[in-house]
Amino acid sequence: MNDPLVIAGREYASRLLVGTGKYKDFDETRRAIDASGAQIVTVAVRRVNIGQNANEPSLLDALPMKDFTYLPNTAGCFTADDAVRTLRLARELLDGHDLVKLEVLGDATTLFPNMPETLKAAEVLVKDGFKVMVYCSDDPIQAKMLEEIGCAAVMPLASLIGSGMGILNPWNLKLIIDQAKVPVIVDAGVGTASDAAIAMELGCDGVLMNTAIAKAQDPVRMAGAMKKAVEAGRDAYLAGRMPRKYYEAAPSSPTTGLIGS
Repeated sequence: MNDPLVIAGREYASRLLVGTGKYKDFDETRRAIDASGAQIVTVAVRRVNIGQNANEPSLLDALPMKDFTYLPNTAGCFTADDAVRTLRLARELLDGHDLVKLEVLGDATTLFPNMPETLKAAEVLVKDGFKVMVYCSDDPIQAKMLEEIGCAAVMPLASLIGSGMGILNPWNLKLIIDQAKVPVIVDAGVGTASDAAIAMELGCDGVLMNTAIAKAQDPVRMAGAMKKAVEAGRDAYLAGRMPRKYYEAAPSSPTTGLIGS
């Protein structure tokens, strides 16, 4: 890994993080995640069985923790107290696992983050020993506040969860990236591979997605496309694109030494 993603002191070769919900079954989940190359998988503790229901199929069987880094999340939580309680349950179910994704939603229609409650929950969780990756608005001030609390990564939305609208405000994302000293992972709104590539070209450290893969007509193939897009976008960012110009005064081809001149 000559260009690893580093989160909470651990290195990952893949910069694509993938959710585990919305697939038709655990078999499709596993095939899509294998195709994506993702090493970190998010799990909605309130919606996916990771041991809460002993007599039902468990995601842990399809995606063993020895093969993947789990990122329990608080999808469906609308208060700081609910989010904290949910992640404490996840830590208990997963034998002390402390890397988590915090999201506290503002309303059930847009799923936009409630930032006052998110900040409140982040403070409690960090003090409680969790390594917190946090879903947030694309507000540079709020992102900085989360970093100062001690969050391991900030995860601004590109657009609303599940919308597939892509990156609607690249300028705010760039402001967050330029000031952050922790990884910036775009979370929510990616619809197709070009969206993921753009996020990486802007300088994001990674991209997290679920619906864009799970609700594609061919989830496994889309997972593979997202893997390539994230890798291509990262390479383009590291290579450094040419400057934008309205026109190029100097011709790209030589004007002297031509055959016949």
